[in-house]
Amino acid sequence: MQDTQIILFMLHIAGAAALLIWSVRLVRTGVERAFSTQLRLWLRRSTKSRFLAAGMGTAAAVFLQSSTAVAIMVSNFVSRGSIATAVGLAILLGADVGSAIVAQILLLRQDFLVPLLLLVGVALFLRGDQPRSRQVGRILIGLALIFVSLDMIRAATAPLLDSTSTLAVMQYLGRDGLTAFAIGAIFAWVVHSSVAAILLVVTLVAQGLLPAYGAAAMVLGANLGGAFIAYVLTLASPIPARRMVVFNLVLRGGLAALVLIGLTLNAAALGWLGQAEARQVINLHLAFNLVLALLSLPLLGPIAQLAEFAMPERSDPVGELGPATALDDSALDKPDQALVCTAREILAMGQAIEIMLRAVGGLYERWDAATAEGIRKRGETVRKMHFDLKLFLARLNRRELDEEGSGRSMELASLAVSFDAAAELVSRNLVELAKRLHAQGVAFSKPGQEEISDFHDRVLGNVQLALNVMMTQNPEEARELVAAKDKVRDVEQQMQRNHLGRLREGLAESIETSSIHQETLRALKQVNTSFTMVGYPILTRTGDLLSSRLSGADVQSEERADDRAKKRTKGKRSRS
Repeated sequence: MQDTQIILFMLHIAGAAALLIWSVRLVRTGVERAFSTQLRLWLRRSTKSRFLAAGMGTAAAVFLQSSTAVAIMVSNFVSRGSIATAVGLAILLGADVGSAIVAQILLLRQDFLVPLLLLVGVALFLRGDQPRSRQVGRILIGLALIFVSLDMIRAATAPLLDSTSTLAVMQYLGRDGLTAFAIGAIFAWVVHSSVAAILLVVTLVAQGLLPAYGAAAMVLGANLGGAFIAYVLTLASPIPARRMVVFNLVLRGGLAALVLIGLTLNAAALGWLGQAEARQVINLHLAFNLVLALLSLPLLGPIAQLAEFAMPERSDPVGELGPATALDDSALDKPDQALVCTAREILAMGQAIEIMLRAVGGLYERWDAATAEGIRKRGETVRKMHFDLKLFLARLNRRELDEEGSGRSMELASLAVSFDAAAELVSRNLVELAKRLHAQGVAFSKPGQEEISDFHDRVLGNVQLALNVMMTQNPEEARELVAAKDKVRDVEQQMQRNHLGRLREGLAESIETSSIHQETLRALKQVNTSFTMVGYPILTRTGDLLSSRLSGADVQSEERADDRAKKRTKGKRSRS
């Protein structure tokens, strides 16, 4: 009987913790899908000062409920040079503060919030006719489930107050700060959410199970574990992006160790942070991150220099060997395996184009001949990959393929054509436009530069989403990708109207760069269209291809309409 009670207790605790972890992820997913573009724009525009960058990092982490998600976003900016290492580190420090604020907010609630959030969230998710309203519903449902999971933890742990063995274990953690610190770090890493780890620890303290000192040590460990998550996720990133993540880990880990030593020598110092033990622990989490940010922000210049010295960029020793190919001739007799090889090769093409697109954005702000040449060479590589892929599929199609295999072969061939067109747009059109901007000695107006940068970030985000869809084949993300094409088209048209408005006002910079500005927007929109094609086969198979979207032939029709609109725009400018 006793064994049954223990199993039931463990099941309740595990279920409540799983719900907490999943709920936090649910909120973050909703925010990323609904507002990721806006968050990316805010973060990129926050480079004017370190304190502004830290503030934007705080706001982004509050929305995403994850400092790790902010770190991944910022690493993309740092890797392509649009944000300096010092500014990126400032954003990360602010994001850690934002994550601590989220934990504070989620522990303060009224009883009416859960039913209200569920009612509104479910209504928006089921009845919302816009993708963003559905994601807002997802966010509200996630918040409600976080509160529910915390209540489940409280209910499940209440009987432990009468268990001498459980209390003995908790009391041991209250005496052994190093073990509690390690458990907190490992748990935060395992669940991939420092917010979930902090909420669980504070809930145990509030129940009277875990002493304040042990909980404080676990919270400090969770801060280290949370920083380690971003470190692992960016291991494959370029050195400039890894510098800020590594030094954020060093700063957090170093200060956490110092605070742990201080609390070991004087545990009574927690009394400065509040009367209730749970309040002391959650306030320690916020105070730790605030102090770390305030101490580090004035020193980010020397820290960035130290990071560059400690982590210099190194050339790739195997780079000269050339790219490997996924196309394996020995797989041609196994059609399913051959199609998988083809999909892997197309994914590699897409990843190469993503790198090219990320790099070309910097050429508009600062021309670099070496970078331009690197983009061109990578474009040639993609074209060769496409040529080899066509030959591979031609040899495969000589075999007897069933109807499903033949259809999949056609889908992959069409997608490869789209990716090849995108590579051409980036390596030739966009590079040439950036070169013209430099050669003519002109520059976009400030609003024009912001529009180009914002649009570039939006398209880059959709390219990354398309590559994710290729790997996961997730219908929901495919719908999001196809719907994003409408948004990109609307934004591009609005930016064209804004540009024509600046021409009418006689703004000199806009007049000098008019053709470059408009052709850049058009090229970026076409790149977005090429990658959107990833979603169509998936939605066709699921039978829910959006009625408002276009087939492949209709895409070409739309582009011809764009050509006619472009000619009309040129005609208006020449007459004016």
